[in-house]
Amino acid sequence: MYMPTFSFDIVSDYDLAKVTNAVEQTQRDISNRYDFKGTSASVEFIEDKKGVKITGDNQFHLDSIIDILRKRLASSTVSQKILDISKEPVESNLRITWEINFIKGLDQEKAKKITKLLRDQLPKVKTQIQGEEIRITSQKKDELQSAMNIVREADFDFPINFTNFR
Repeated sequence: MYMPTFSFDIVSDYDLAKVTNAVEQTQRDISNRYDFKGTSASVEFIEDKKGVKITGDNQFHLDSIIDILRKRLASSTVSQKILDISKEPVESNLRITWEINFIKGLDQEKAKKITKLLRDQLPKVKTQIQGEEIRITSQKKDELQSAMNIVREADFDFPINFTNFR
């Protein structure tokens, strides 16, 4: 007897339209805020919208702008984990700039963390790394639901999305 198999993919991606919208709203917020009047405070995209460059007169400006951006991303249902804040802000000519890249794609190390977690907790679920995504297959939809919950609750330091439900 044939048992149908169900599957979904785990990817690390974001909706560029929502991110663009969040950045544009942040730009409007900056231009409307009194405490930013006459300062170099700004946020703009870098390299094909692969990240943003935040500029301010001091660290307080950078913190305020990143805070606005985080709120805008959250209201657009985009994970704040897409923000790679590992680079240090650079200070020059009485202004500070901070380049923040967006995290996209699962490298081998991240993919292995996820597959190990699932193998340890759900041995019946099959995991397969395919480039920058992971295919999860099972004969029971319940197991796939459990796999999603386990991955969600693991709270990785990178964004996780589920796609291609079959």
